[in-house]
Amino acid sequence: MLRMPNCLLKLTRVVMSHKPRVLLILIFMFVSFAYIKLYWRITGNPKSRDHLYSLSAEINCAHSVPSSHDSAGGTPPSPGNLFFVETSEQTNPSYLFSCSVESAARTHPGSRVMVLMKGLAKGSTSLPKHWAFSLLSCFPNVEIQPLDLTELFSGTPLKKWYLWPLRHWEPYFLTILSDACRIVLMWKFGGIYLDTDFIVLKNLQNLTNALGIQCEGELNGAFLSFKPKHKFMELCMQDFVQNYNGWVWGHQGPELLTRVFKKWCSLRTIESMNCKGVSALAPEAVYPIPWQDWKKLFETVSALELHKLLKNTYAVHTWNKMSHGTKLEIPSQTLLAQLYSQFCPATYAKMKQD
Repeated sequence: MLRMPNCLLKLTRVVMSHKPRVLLILIFMFVSFAYIKLYWRITGNPKSRDHLYSLSAEINCAHSVPSSHDSAGGTPPSPGNLFFVETSEQTNPSYLFSCSVESAARTHPGSRVMVLMKGLAKGSTSLPKHWAFSLLSCFPNVEIQPLDLTELFSGTPLKKWYLWPLRHWEPYFLTILSDACRIVLMWKFGGIYLDTDFIVLKNLQNLTNALGIQCEGELNGAFLSFKPKHKFMELCMQDFVQNYNGWVWGHQGPELLTRVFKKWCSLRTIESMNCKGVSALAPEAVYPIPWQDWKKLFETVSALELHKLLKNTYAVHTWNKMSHGTKLEIPSQTLLAQLYSQFCPATYAKMKQD
């Protein structure tokens, strides 16, 4: 009993003689303990982790979802009608990604909407636990599958290009890989390809063998609609390999489609037209907001202005490369918020909830 006070006295003397150092050590120990405890609560406890996943993944499918009865004539969806592609390893879709697929599914209830993602494990029967996968699974015409690039490029001029081992070190490889996927998908299977930063307003099925003009004299491949084995897409694959340059931004994308269309039509400049069965759509069709004016998406517009802007528009490209870092107020009367609200209401509800 007498030894304890002596120990405490010695400890007190040590602490008093090293006040700053001891105080720092105590603060460090406290912060470290608090951080470890918080980290364990979030990631270390399997039960807690499952609970967090279940909360984020629970989506109520009671919202308006197209059924098979809504399809024209009651016919079942035809395979591979619409394609979305994710060529990175990411499996955490954004709100815009979800809106793109949802809006396409709503406007094409009789078509199959294929979401191909490189990051999904081949042969897996379940999707990662993420709210967007739960939400999109509510739509009976949406299919989310792994993207097998070796299989996709087999039997095409792009097979050797893809298998060259040093290809992956090029600065714009992921973007170029996406450019490659879309032209091969259109040539092999036909249908409609859309980038994951589109919001679809109307059914696109009557736009056949078509692509859009993004600005004066230049085409863009963010939207493509072609019948399978079309000669134009074959020429695009040939140009992709013969004139390949992975060190220039856009050379394998918009520039490729522009130079192939000019050769196809024997033109020097491109305008809205149909040439040899291939249509170059006017900008308002799918690129109503020029990429230079992407900030307009975040400006307030009236209902009348919105109606006039979208009168002749099938889909709106939101130029995510430029706009992704801009904060979007939800709810608001900005153009982009109104598009979310009207054309992907389930995603919009999730945005408001979050």
